[in-house]
Amino acid sequence: MTQQIRKVAIVGGARIPFCRSNTLYADLSNLDMLTAALTGLIDKYNLNGAAIDVVAGGAVVSHSRDWNLAREAVLATTLAPSTPGITMQQACGTSLQAAIMIAGQIATGQIESGIACGSDTTSDPPIVVGKKLAGRFAQASQAKTFGQRLGAFKGFSPSELAPVAPSTSEPRTGLAMGDHTELMAKQWHISREDQDTLAYESHMKAAKAYASGFMDELIVPCAGVFRDNNLRADMTLEKIATLKHAFDKSDKGTLTAANSTPLTDGAAAVLLCSEEWAAARGLPVLAYLTQAQTAANDFVHGDGLLMAPTIAVSKMIDRAGLKLQDFDFYEIHEAFAAQVLCTLRAWEDPVYCKTKLGKDAALGSIDRSKLNVMGSSLAFGHPFAATGARILGNLAKLLGEHGGRGLVSVCTAGGMGVTAILEGNKQAARALPQAAE
Repeated sequence: MTQQIRKVAIVGGARIPFCRSNTLYADLSNLDMLTAALTGLIDKYNLNGAAIDVVAGGAVVSHSRDWNLAREAVLATTLAPSTPGITMQQACGTSLQAAIMIAGQIATGQIESGIACGSDTTSDPPIVVGKKLAGRFAQASQAKTFGQRLGAFKGFSPSELAPVAPSTSEPRTGLAMGDHTELMAKQWHISREDQDTLAYESHMKAAKAYASGFMDELIVPCAGVFRDNNLRADMTLEKIATLKHAFDKSDKGTLTAANSTPLTDGAAAVLLCSEEWAAARGLPVLAYLTQAQTAANDFVHGDGLLMAPTIAVSKMIDRAGLKLQDFDFYEIHEAFAAQVLCTLRAWEDPVYCKTKLGKDAALGSIDRSKLNVMGSSLAFGHPFAATGARILGNLAKLLGEHGGRGLVSVCTAGGMGVTAILEGNKQAARALPQAAE
């Protein structure tokens, strides 16, 4: 390992279009989609036959066959078979955490290159049998005689055939993420109108990103799909206002299908490396990953399931010697519009900042014109493990074009937050007329 910390370069990212579950990718697996995203990255940066030091990532909703997902995806591409694959999972922060892990290894000289990636599909859910029937099958598989195999099913009841579908509810509370976010919205007095406005803005920004050509270098076609199918360029606030509440069905509910991310299928990947490795291959360096932080909170006892990024960001900017306002771009994952608005309001609240963040004063407000300037998850969709890599690729491209500094914030299930800071490469930056309007 090197005696000095090295800069961690981000060359860029690639992803397949994201699609609402049970639509255009209904027949694809996590492996299919992750292979497509990796192949797009390989083609984009001429990595055919290259031995990458590590490919790390995973899926949140996965089958038992996905246990070696990252390695199998590597073997399905034209990367050198000597490229290791590490399968990991940290809910919606999976691919961002993979990038952070890779960055640490690059910074300390353990490796020269790595790809962080993620894939998720809820169109192909892992439906399993109940514990009792699974036990019968296990007993039967170990039986030595036909009679013993029959004996394993003695007393069998047809009710045992009922499948056990995967759930997105929190095991500790039994509440869905949307239910938890409703509680947060009520605690922070986030209105339905404000949530709808943020959702509308996300779609308009994303539509503009496509129209301007910004997405052209980030998207690789998959299964005949060329564009995210959740994006609605014709969305209006009037249409959004007519939607019924999705979680709290009473007149006190505020979350709807429009201001919440839909279940989504998709995959994304991002290439990180040392400056020397990039230079040797003639690859651009768009940005540098300079800081990262993971945090968790006590959501079981009322902290707010998706509020941990407020803690992670606070710790991270302290270590970096920065203020919350010292950023040119803010990429805050839009799991729900209410989650983003609760996060912003918490940073503005001196009581929260004192009691939860240990601050003498509020972190303060951000310039909202710098927030998710090319749209985010409400428009593009949210394949859980892929979102971090999508955001890194998006922000690196922004910083490569405009320079500056960007903050990444991703909330996750289990009351965790994963955050990072990216710095633009001043040599690569080129100002464009449409910069972060």
